Amino acid sequence: MLILISAGPTREPVDAVRFLSNRSTGKMGYALAMAAVEAGHEVVLVSGPVALPPVDGAQMVAATTAADMAEAVKSRFPLCDVAIMAAAVADYRPKHPVAGKIKKRDGDMVLELERTEDILASLGKLKRQGQILAGFAAETDDVEANAIEKLRRKNLDFIAANDVSKPGCGFAGDTNSVTVYAADGRRFPLPFGPKVEIAKQILNIITGEIA
Repeated sequence: MLILISAGPTREPVDAVRFLSNRSTGKMGYALAMAAVEAGHEVVLVSGPVALPPVDGAQMVAATTAADMAEAVKSRFPLCDVAIMAAAVADYRPKHPVAGKIKKRDGDMVLELERTEDILASLGKLKRQGQILAGFAAETDDVEANAIEKLRRKNLDFIAANDVSKPGCGFAGDTNSVTVYAADGRRFPLPFGPKVEIAKQILNIITGEIA
């Protein structure tokens, strides 16, 4: 199968030296890409800015902003059999980024933000019959309710949800604990463990190796 995976954060420029981003390091998405390559799949990994080595055997595509990520993912989505969107894409970006450096002045500064494209929702509208679309939900409260709502609203087949407020389950770590929810009502709780092992289990669930 051809599997499209997104990973890492995006960076939304404020000016020439500053940007808005988040705590994602890309480790979960990269672990998924490695698991997919090891399973013999053809893999395209669209990655935001991370400090991780490329995944051997995967086609690497770099993306910096949410707009970059959207363009890279949407252009490749029609050809893939499975898409797993693990990237932490910025929901908002500065509405008027400055070409140069904003100089420090007395008083406060107001930064006006605008919405970025909801890539998962866009893919949910483009999804063809037989194509599998999976996303992630990093939550801090009402994890199951928020994940299932996101699954249905964005027309996903699977969503992997985790509580990032729990020790060892947040960003930057090598461990995680997730529950995978399927559109048909199935629920797959995966115990706490290394992200590389959890990635293999998530991949097997999404590709039908675990029913």
